[in-house]
Amino acid sequence: MKFGMIGAGNMVSAIVKGMTKNGYDADKLYLTSKTVTSARRLAESCGGQVCETAQDVIAAADVVVLGVKPHVLAEILPDLKDDFAKKQPLVVSIAAGKTLSYLAEQLPPKTPIVRVMPNINAKIGASATGICYNDFVTEEQKTIIKDVFSTIGSVTELPEAQFSIFGVIGGASVAFAYLYMDALARAALKAGMSKQQALAITAETVEGSAKMILESGEAPWSLIDQVCSPGGTTIEGIAALQKNGFESTIMAAFDAVLEKDKRIGKQ
Repeated sequence: MKFGMIGAGNMVSAIVKGMTKNGYDADKLYLTSKTVTSARRLAESCGGQVCETAQDVIAAADVVVLGVKPHVLAEILPDLKDDFAKKQPLVVSIAAGKTLSYLAEQLPPKTPIVRVMPNINAKIGASATGICYNDFVTEEQKTIIKDVFSTIGSVTELPEAQFSIFGVIGGASVAFAYLYMDALARAALKAGMSKQQALAITAETVEGSAKMILESGEAPWSLIDQVCSPGGTTIEGIAALQKNGFESTIMAAFDAVLEKDKRIGKQ
């Protein structure tokens, strides 16, 4: 099985790194990018065959990953339609907001198409990745794609109707978590601890809290109650967060990302 990557940015780089670290043959990976410079850099660090054009990638590959920004898809796909028709590869898009129906309009009829939403934690093999398919993707192709994206973390299949929701909680929320940890570390810095040490402690605490949710089966509020003792310190912090709109702010951030995703899909 030969894989082609159109685009060589951070996410494609993480995918290629995950694949090559997990036994995929670098000689069967075909890479290109707008100026080819980033594709060459990726090939030097992870392996892979550099192609001068997207057309060359399509001609070589059985699976083609569209690893470019959403607005770039509209620029490149019309010129590639005949190439896709000739080779008939499985097409995988990681572009936010671009639906299966949008992609189908830009590609030849009956093209098997997969939408994938990884997150930046793919760089360390810890992405939460969402996947959905159109009706022309076979069970064998589904297995191939799940195996590929399992090299960068966990994979969740879901209906496309929930894909934008996943884009928030599985994609954008990574930045929310980073912001939360940075804020705690800055508060600790203000109180007298080095930010580097505070950030390490905060990150370890967030990691442990996530594992507790996943492994204990307990709801977050049940665990909050276990941490908060009567008249204690933690409940003071929880009360301050609620008083200052922590939960409503998170929900507003969720809504903002979801609305932006929908606008991208309509463009």
